[in-house]
Amino acid sequence: MGGVSINAGIVGGAGYTGGELIRLLLNHPQVQLSFVHSNSQAGKPVHAVHTDLLGDTDLYFTDTLDQDVDVLFLCVGHGAAKTFMAEQQLPVSIKIIDLSQDFRWNESSKSDAVSAYDRVFVYGLPELQRQAIVKAENIANPGCFATAIQLALLPLAKQNLLAAEIHVSGITGSTGAGQSLSPTSHYSWRSGNLSNYKVLSHQHLHEIRRTLQGLQEQALPDINFVPYRGPFTRGILCTSYTRFYQTLEQAQELYTTYYASHPFVHISTDTPDLKQVVNTNKCILHLQKEGEYLVITSIIDNLLKGASGQAVQNMNLLFGMPEQLGLQLKATSF
Repeated sequence: MGGVSINAGIVGGAGYTGGELIRLLLNHPQVQLSFVHSNSQAGKPVHAVHTDLLGDTDLYFTDTLDQDVDVLFLCVGHGAAKTFMAEQQLPVSIKIIDLSQDFRWNESSKSDAVSAYDRVFVYGLPELQRQAIVKAENIANPGCFATAIQLALLPLAKQNLLAAEIHVSGITGSTGAGQSLSPTSHYSWRSGNLSNYKVLSHQHLHEIRRTLQGLQEQALPDINFVPYRGPFTRGILCTSYTRFYQTLEQAQELYTTYYASHPFVHISTDTPDLKQVVNTNKCILHLQKEGEYLVITSIIDNLLKGASGQAVQNMNLLFGMPEQLGLQLKATSF
């Protein structure tokens, strides 16, 4: 496969997810990044905001929208994507990949897609909906915690094995809060500190429940999720557990079989740590059996598999390219 085949644009390119997306698209062998839109940074060089890109691109942020693109990534805040789509009259030929929660699962519908603005948005979790994504025109990218938790539980739901209450705890880095300043995102508060938030009420629970209930036949049990703010910049580690009356070996076979054709999910027999996935599009899962409980550890980079990396993975599928193209990244390691 030679030459550039896809023209891409980004709306909301000044934040963390926008920055990661710029880095990925600049290095994607089949993409030309045509413009990066930002109302707050218009007129400035992209490298003035994302300083690590000095020497990598001559692009400037713009406040105008170039409609001569094949795919448009929306990296704006929750609620802003709907406002943007309402204000714009984009040609239907432009595929939209939205990284906000605005066009994810419609809780009032049994459909696997959301219709809005004469477009249908398919939920973009490739390990669940690869075939639907390949045929789609527009994608609603999953949330970061939602990705980590769903990947931990999908094989059980597929086999109708989520019968007992599910408990999840998860910790995320400060980039998960976005670039806007808040009391809990300042370095002086975050460093050496730890707190929980949105206990049992995190917004990603909606899409998690919708996904799992769509997979398994019987009613989904309660999912109790406690998220934590971690004293580090990036990465998510979740621990999920539920009653499971089979053996650990049977669980490992179940997970290995489910993810056999999915290149970014890996089953580890050793307890994983965040540095194995930071700066990659991987999800690493670890299973252990403690009494009647199956315990599943899942780790991802919240900005890559939890956001921009998964968006590029979805773009690859939309345009018929290899799923891993442009995403064979090096972990931080140390």
